[in-house]
Formats: sequence, structure tokens, C-alpha cells
Amino acid sequence: MGSVTDFRPVFFVIGILLMTIALAMVAPAIADGVAGNPDWLVFLAAAMFTLFVGACLTLVNRTGDSRLTVRQAFILTTFSWIFISAFAALPFAFSDLGLSYTDAYFEAMSGLTTTGSTVIVGLDDAPPGILLWRALLQWLGGIGIIVTAVAILPMLRIGGMQLFRTESSDQSEKVLPRAAQLAGAIGLIYFGLTVSNAFAYWLAGMSIFDAVCHAMTTIATGGYSTSDSSIGHFDSAAIEGISTVFMVLGSLPFVLYLQAVRGHGRALWRDTQVRWFLGIIVAALLALSGWLWIANDAAVDDAVRQAAFNAVSVITGTGYSSSDFSAWGSFALPLFTVLMFVGGCTGATTGGIKVFRFQVLYATARAQILQLIQPHGVVTMTFNRRPIPETVPGAVMGFFFLFILSFGVLAMALSLMGLDYLTSVSGAATAIANVGPGLGPVIGPSGTFQPLPDAAKWLLSFGMLLGRLELFTVLVLVIPSFWRD
Repeated sequence: MGSVTDFRPVFFVIGILLMTIALAMVAPAIADGVAGNPDWLVFLAAAMFTLFVGACLTLVNRTGDSRLTVRQAFILTTFSWIFISAFAALPFAFSDLGLSYTDAYFEAMSGLTTTGSTVIVGLDDAPPGILLWRALLQWLGGIGIIVTAVAILPMLRIGGMQLFRTESSDQSEKVLPRAAQLAGAIGLIYFGLTVSNAFAYWLAGMSIFDAVCHAMTTIATGGYSTSDSSIGHFDSAAIEGISTVFMVLGSLPFVLYLQAVRGHGRALWRDTQVRWFLGIIVAALLALSGWLWIANDAAVDDAVRQAAFNAVSVITGTGYSSSDFSAWGSFALPLFTVLMFVGGCTGATTGGIKVFRFQVLYATARAQILQLIQPHGVVTMTFNRRPIPETVPGAVMGFFFLFILSFGVLAMALSLMGLDYLTSVSGAATAIANVGPGLGPVIGPSGTFQPLPDAAKWLLSFGMLLGRLELFTVLVLVIPSFWRD
């Protein structure tokens, strides 16, 4: 069990996850069956095949021991996303959409990582099974991300995540039982928010089907829609307002919801990460609405509506759009690019660098300045009114450097494939920050990733995985010494 080459616990968990995905395929099969679409057979066949593989992996690798070493946790975290995306792509590949397996894998990876980039054109006429499957992938990916961020990444000490370690996550052998307990508790809150969101959408005028699909992708901050025009298709201030509120709710730490349910009602507001996040949203809203009002001659109420919805959509990594914000002018483009990188709170479904890392960087910079003024003074860096452990600032700066480096390498690789500057840069940013649409006419809010070459789609799929699993989790696997006992 001490050997990293013992993959049994890893394949056992992947088998369980594949069986979960197989069961999820039944819902779109039923939706297509009710609608009389022949794709229900595709979903059923994909479900049976996935269930068979998952059951085989589970039975063959059952050891009766749920302990997981740290190295096995690294392998499991990365490989589970790769394997599940491979099987989740099957319904896309064999449906009537005519997608290649490259396109199908890109769509599945984008869904499970809650990125929201799409290669499908003609969503308004797509069969209900495919639309429901896209929403389900993001919804399941969202809960998977929360549990990973709360139970696994703090144990692996990824990019400063050790700030969020608890006593029960200090022992690696406890990771699987702990993850199961957290998934159950957080899953109930996640489900409750989804139902509330769907009901609100329905009251605002969406059909039941649209309300359910959009609720799943809103809470997951994923951004898949049932229309090519995204939320803009409904042209409703009420729907955009509901979406804005629930995108923010999906971007707050779910552990704090858990504390609030248990009687600590002030936990959310007392958290400095939440305050910073809401402060950034308000600042972006004021800047964008002011720009639209002054530079674009928009009415004040329309400017506030457009700015609030699209700014929240980008910073939370949801990627919904109510209009083509890449055409808003010179100020909007760099602001949206910055918001892409910021992201939401850790322990939520959002992507990006995460607000807590900016807090740690700010505390580090402030301490450096104070020490320049008072060289012999003792400066204590704090996060949430607690001292920051010595290892955290270095881990956060390492993550920040690696994030920018990975973004630069992705952007240059895309440009070598013949893509223009705006498409290369925004494509790399939206993949590694798990946002969804890029900027410009090709992959912007009014376009799709369909025109990109296959090599670019595989590279962007890797970028989504890299960003979703906080970089180090994936990159540590390419270091030869990791595999040595």
C-alpha cells in the first residue's frame, strides 16, 4: 500500500465516479425519449458501457481499505477528471450533432470543469437530451470541485490552500471518508440552492426545462445555456437579476453555508474573503456602468443592468452573456480580462486565481513596505483575523508565478497554431481561469470555439484541467521524482 504504483484505491474511486456518470446519463435519455428524439438510444448505450467499465474497475480494485496516500490523492484528483471527461464525451460524439471526438471531449471537459466554452452551434434547435446533459455535467462538476477544494487540496497544500486545513484533513488516510461526509452535507445545500434558483427562473418566465437547465449551470457557475444567445435570449431584466444573485451565491464558500445552517449565521459576512469578493464586484459594476453611460451613451438603468450581469458573470467564471461585451470599447476589454483572472472564493465552484490569494499577496506586500519603513519592527500578516502560516505566502507567490507562466505558454502555443492575438490571449485566459467565452469575433460571447483547429481544442482542454485543479495538482505528475518510491 506504500507504493505509488498501487493504483487500486485510485481506480476504485474512479469506478464509483464512472458509475455515477452512467446513472446521470439516464436523465437525458428519458428527456430524449419523451421528446421522441432517437438520441435516447445513444445515451442508453453510453450509460451501459460506462456503467460496465465503472463496475469492473470497482469490483477488480476493491481492497476493503479506504486509506489514500498523498501521492495517490494527486493521481486520483487529476485522473478522475480525465477519465470522466472521456466517457462523458460519448453521448456528444455519437449524437446527431455530428461532432468529432475532439469536439466531444472539449465539450465534456468544458462542462465538468464548469468552464462553459462550447463548440456546439445551433443550441436553440438541439435535442433536449444534449441540452440537459450539458447542464448535468456542469452541475456534477460543480459539486466535485467544491468537495475537491474543501477536502483534498488543503491536504495536498496546493498554492496556499493549507490555509483552509482543518484537524480532520491533517491525516491523509481520512480523506475519502471526509470527502464522502462533506459531499453529503454540501450536496444538500447545493441541491437546495439549485431548486430555489430553478423556481425563481420559472416564476420569471422560463419554461420548466429551461429553468432547470439554467439553474444547474448558474449554481455551478458554468454558463452552459439552452440558446446560442445565452441569457440574452430571454431579454428579461428579472431573469438577469435572478441569475446575478445566484451566480454570486454559487461563488461563495460552501463551507460557510454549512456553518450558517448549523447556527453560525454571521459566518458568511464575517469572512474577509467574502467581503473582498463583494467589494471587487461593486467596484467593477461602478466602473463598467459609468463607462457604458459616459462613453456608449447608454441609459443609466440599462448601463447598470448590463454591467452588473456581465461583470458578475465573468468574475464568477460563469460565462453567461446578455450582449457582446467584447464590443463595449477600449476600457471594457482589459477590465473583463482582469476580472477573468480574479475569480471568486475558494471552496466554491468558481475558477480563476481566487480572492484569498490576492489577500495573501496584499498582506505580503504590505508587510514588505512596513519593514522598509521600520526595519526592526515585527509585522504579523493575517488572514481572517488569524496569523498566516509561514509557508503560505511562498506557496501563493509560487502559484501566482506558475499561473501567469502557464497563461503565457498557452497563449503563445495558440498563436503558433495560427490564431490571432485577441483569440490566443483571451482563449488562454478563459481556459486557465475556467470562464467560458473569450473575447473578439471568433470565441467571444457571440461566437464559439468550433472554428479552432483540433490541436488548439486539445490544448485548451488541458488548460481547463490545469486551471480547475490549481496547476500544481496536474504539473506534479510530470516530475519523474514523483513516481519514484
